[in-house]
Amino acid sequence: MSFRSMLTNTRPAFANLSGPVPKLHLPTPASQFLLYNNVPAQRRLASNLGPRRGSVKGTTITQGIYGIRALEPSRISATQLTAAETALKRKLKLVRGSQVFMRVFPDIPVCVKGNETRMGKGKGTFEFWACRVPVGKVLFEIGGHFEVREEVAKEAAKLPIRTEFITKNTPPRLGREVSSSLIANMPTRPEDMP
Repeated sequence: MSFRSMLTNTRPAFANLSGPVPKLHLPTPASQFLLYNNVPAQRRLASNLGPRRGSVKGTTITQGIYGIRALEPSRISATQLTAAETALKRKLKLVRGSQVFMRVFPDIPVCVKGNETRMGKGKGTFEFWACRVPVGKVLFEIGGHFEVREEVAKEAAKLPIRTEFITKNTPPRLGREVSSSLIANMPTRPEDMP
């Protein structure tokens, strides 16, 4: 008796079944997401500048009576913000008791490398300060007991993005749309406002 015949006689009965063997469906192995020596592969991050999880923070007026709200996401430099603020103050200088509140602050340092520079040799030099502005963020608030026309506020806002003029009664903004449920909860009379 040969060794092979001894092995075939000792096999279990279900091993001789004919037909395809079912494959196990396992999840994608982690090795596809890793590079050499378990170092994670670099992924490109998306630049989503919109608010997350239904946040309406920063979309309503808190200090003033009127305001300027962003309608599109962008990165605004400190020079653009100061130019808009000085233009607003210049328009409102004639009105006694008027105030301008800036609700965003440029706290992101932007570094730039020169054109036609080869790769490597570190990060570029500091260029300017900037701030990220999501959709619906209030940029400026105007305070004081007086009437301000929308044309004056829009003309004074020298910003590279589309903006809208809002008042205390304007509902909060959730992303790119104004929610009807938010409008239903807003007070309609000035006496009901907090």
